[in-house]
Amino acid sequence: MNIRDRYDAATAELEAPFAAVDLAAFRDNAAALVARAAGKPIRVASKSVRCRALLDEALAMDGFAGIMAFTLPEALWLAGHRTSDDILVAYPTTDRRAIAALAADEHAAATVTLMVDSPAHLDLIESAAGDRPVRVCIDIDASYRPLGGHVRIGALRSPLRTPAQVRALAETVLKRPNLRLVGLMAYESQIAGVGDTPPGKPAMGRVIRAMQRRSRMELARRRAAIVRAVTELTDLEFVNGGGTGSVEKTAAERAVTEVAAGSGLYQPHLFDYYSNFTGRPAALFALPVARRPAPGVATCLGGGYLASGPADAIRLPQPYLPTGLAYDPREGAGEVQTPLLGHAADLLEVGDRVWFRHTKAGELCERFAELHLLEGEHLVGTVPTYRGKGERSSDRRRGGRNGATMTVPAAQRLGWPV
Repeated sequence: MNIRDRYDAATAELEAPFAAVDLAAFRDNAAALVARAAGKPIRVASKSVRCRALLDEALAMDGFAGIMAFTLPEALWLAGHRTSDDILVAYPTTDRRAIAALAADEHAAATVTLMVDSPAHLDLIESAAGDRPVRVCIDIDASYRPLGGHVRIGALRSPLRTPAQVRALAETVLKRPNLRLVGLMAYESQIAGVGDTPPGKPAMGRVIRAMQRRSRMELARRRAAIVRAVTELTDLEFVNGGGTGSVEKTAAERAVTEVAAGSGLYQPHLFDYYSNFTGRPAALFALPVARRPAPGVATCLGGGYLASGPADAIRLPQPYLPTGLAYDPREGAGEVQTPLLGHAADLLEVGDRVWFRHTKAGELCERFAELHLLEGEHLVGTVPTYRGKGERSSDRRRGGRNGATMTVPAAQRLGWPV
């Protein structure tokens, strides 16, 4: 049985549109990430998974330890459910109510670490937490700045770039008795999040690979110097770096104690264009064919699930199964309908499914309240995403049959994205 037939058989009782995760592919991807990390622990990026059951699945595997959360409310929710005893909030928070809740909860305060990159963050945390202790981590600018700094390649994140700048903030933290500096983080988006084999652009690929080599060398030296400068002042629990696209490269740095990854578990199509690894598509969504307006055309219901980032064609979901389908360039992926062109369209009938891959990992879960878990040709579970409100999965099945599947109650929301 081919992969499309297996997916169709496993989800025969479901009404599309819906989202699903192939657990075998998920586990294979996890094992590949662990192998690439070569013994250094992987902190799971929750914004790329956005499903507590699948965070649990990853953390139960050898090689994964800790969570990199998106927001503080999410981190408090995960800490409250004992999902992990080591949760790093990846971005600075200005949520005073959540900071006060963190400081007032002894377990959460020992579990959750906040991100900072300026004295303003320290002031805000102290004003909200009062005289109770809070763990903090300093975020470092990991972008590449060639030509004397006149060009920036990489995400606009922290203003802290040099060992002296980071050490100065570390000294400021250490002067504040209720703040505890426990870690450093630097995310090299120009390496971890940029594929080096863009399709149909071999010259661009060579340019990207050259840039990434130079960026890795510069960052490795600078990161090591920053770690030395800070550890002269205090001991650190962790130095975090990297992402799915750079796991083995970042893990090779002595100064780094752990790497972050999340997208590689789902393998969205944005991550197909790397020369150093290949993953299995694990997270998918299915749309129903609602019309056959002309020969060579099959029109699906909805499907305009565009990814964040610059407006370009790669932000569109990828028609995956059956193979041989492409967008109508005049319509693309639409809010109400998505016409698909190609020889495979003539093999589809009204009511059939087309399986898609999202561009990014976690953003798929912003569209669906639940994920259906597939093992081979069987549906083995239905679990809520962060957007889930606890609907019973049987409400979406033809005839309301539960079969051998199970549901997991959705969590109460506590700020974005829970």
